Amino acid sequence: MARTAIVLAAGRGTRMKSTLSKVLHPLCGRPMVQWTIEAAQAAGCEVCVVVGHQAESVRESLGDNIGHALQDPPRGTGDAVRCASGSVPHEGTVLVLSGDTPRVRPETLEQLLEQHGDALCSVLTMGITPQSAPESAYGRIVRDDQGQVSRIVEAANASDAELEISEVNSGIYAFNARWLFEDVLPQLQPHPPKDEYYLTDAVAAAAEAGGLQALLHDNADELEGINDRVQLSHAEAALRRHILEKWMLAGVTIRDPSSTYIDASVKLSMDVILEPGVVLKGSTQISEKVRVGPHCVLENTQVGPGSEIKAGSVCLNASVGPQCAVGPMARLREGTVLETGSKVGNFVEIKKTTLGAQAKASHLSYLGDSVIGPGANIGAGTITCNYDGHTKSKTHIGERAFIGSNTALVAPVSIGKNTIVGAGSVVTHDVPDGALAVARAPQKTLKEKAQTIHDKNARKAAKKP
Repeated sequence: MARTAIVLAAGRGTRMKSTLSKVLHPLCGRPMVQWTIEAAQAAGCEVCVVVGHQAESVRESLGDNIGHALQDPPRGTGDAVRCASGSVPHEGTVLVLSGDTPRVRPETLEQLLEQHGDALCSVLTMGITPQSAPESAYGRIVRDDQGQVSRIVEAANASDAELEISEVNSGIYAFNARWLFEDVLPQLQPHPPKDEYYLTDAVAAAAEAGGLQALLHDNADELEGINDRVQLSHAEAALRRHILEKWMLAGVTIRDPSSTYIDASVKLSMDVILEPGVVLKGSTQISEKVRVGPHCVLENTQVGPGSEIKAGSVCLNASVGPQCAVGPMARLREGTVLETGSKVGNFVEIKKTTLGAQAKASHLSYLGDSVIGPGANIGAGTITCNYDGHTKSKTHIGERAFIGSNTALVAPVSIGKNTIVGAGSVVTHDVPDGALAVARAPQKTLKEKAQTIHDKNARKAAKKP
């Protein structure tokens, strides 16, 4: 039997007070709506997302494998589902859920689908505290004298007595698809004052036909919708905690979970150690027995087995091979490739550069647009002058080359293998294999000149008022 899910994501979300569509606000590295979509997919559903506000941006976030339908203008939840009717099968079961419920679990949706059976509509409900009930914006579940659900009343239309009801509508439903699309939605009528079409009228129709059931869920937090930044922060904290617990149970040591942030898309291996303050983002992948030191940030970065990323290092779109050492306080920018056993030390910045196996850049250097051979040693303070104000040029350094401290390599330039470049050199021409290059002005020593300068400065200082 077909299983389809319609995810409602057309709203503006004014309470977020943002120029960004509510469902695009990120949670642990994913747009909010993506969490709902993936839960529905994991429950075995084909997904169609109803877009409206910032429709193009929302569609772009979905990828190519997710169907979508447009609601324009927005006229309520019933109209949103009706807009999707031409994009989904009119058979089997259709789930309807909101794109602002990122914490809903696939297991909860699977249970709803399994218990739906032959009902026309199954609504997932949740309990809220009686103290908070009068202020809640959720629709109230109205039951008859036999305890059967007779209707759902929206908070804006509820009486004072109905606002006291603590069982509320989660906004998640399972419907008989043919009945919903062909018998009910075409008959919906608009509600004042905004002339909106409510999906809850379909619930009332199911009750009238004797085909309604309500399933009370025991975890209201899981089904909570996000309407403002406070709720967004609560949801992210819960999702982050789940991610951290998953990786710890998989064999990752996280020294201080309260200060560690891992995006949902990150991949970790056994025996990885994360020190306090680590942030892992995007498509980062970390292999076994890697240690990531305190306050490191890695985004879209791959780290090979046995490597160490030391304290305070930042890596973006980089690849670190096996048995490498990075930092402390190093910065690997986009296009950096560290091959096996290479070392990048403190206050070294690297961009679009390959550092060969066992090569070292241990201190205070900038290496950009370079290819550095295996076993090369880059002295402290070395820079590749890769930009002339108009063009980026490449620097090539051969294997086992030794570059002395405070050397400037003016690209394009090639330094051969087994070469030595003297400290303080400014290299503007290629250096052949096995050569020694020294490119600096000769030292001048003027005897007693220093004292003359000191005396002159003292006389100037004495004349100042």
